[in-house]
This record gives sequence, structure tokens and C-alpha cells, in this order.
Amino acid sequence: MTFATPPPPTGGWRALRPGTRAVVRRRLTPSGPVVSDGGTAHRWTDLIGFVVEVSDAGLRLRTDPVPGRGEPEEVTVAAADIETAKPIPPRPVRRSGPPR
Repeated sequence: MTFATPPPPTGGWRALRPGTRAVVRRRLTPSGPVVSDGGTAHRWTDLIGFVVEVSDAGLRLRTDPVPGRGEPEEVTVAAADIETAKPIPPRPVRRSGPPR
């Protein structure tokens, strides 16, 4: 009896298109105490940015920093490090002026 390898899931981070603003949760290097199953605890971080490229190797994003808090930079996230990703709406426009 042989088993076929199932196709990769449709949707998820592979469904993101270049130019889409997205949030990506990625794994950082395992560190910390050993957890109950004998592995090590994972750390996570979220990246917000615009998708530049999607491939089987992972995602490339141009970060979307808060205005005045740094410059955009390109970040590559390996497929094995992506926990989840989803599109998000554009950054809200802040109005200046006296409060109402």
C-alpha cells in the first residue's frame, strides 16, 4: 500500500500577494527552559509589513514602522519559521488638531 503526499494547503501565508499589508508571526531561535514534552520553549515575534515576495522558501516583507520610528527594511522569513500570517488593513490615518 502506498500513500500520496498531500498537496500543500491552499490559503495561509502562501496565499498572500505582493503589495498586501500583512502580519506574520514567526518563531525565534528556541531557548528557555525545557517544556513538559522534553522540547524547548519557543519565542515568537510579529512582523507587520508589505509582502514583497512569496515562495516555497518563505516570505520577504518590507516592514511598516510607525512614522518617526525607523525606516522600512526588507526581512526574509523562512517557511519553517512562519507560524501564521494574515492580511491586515492599511494603517489608520491620524488626524491632527484639537480634540472634539
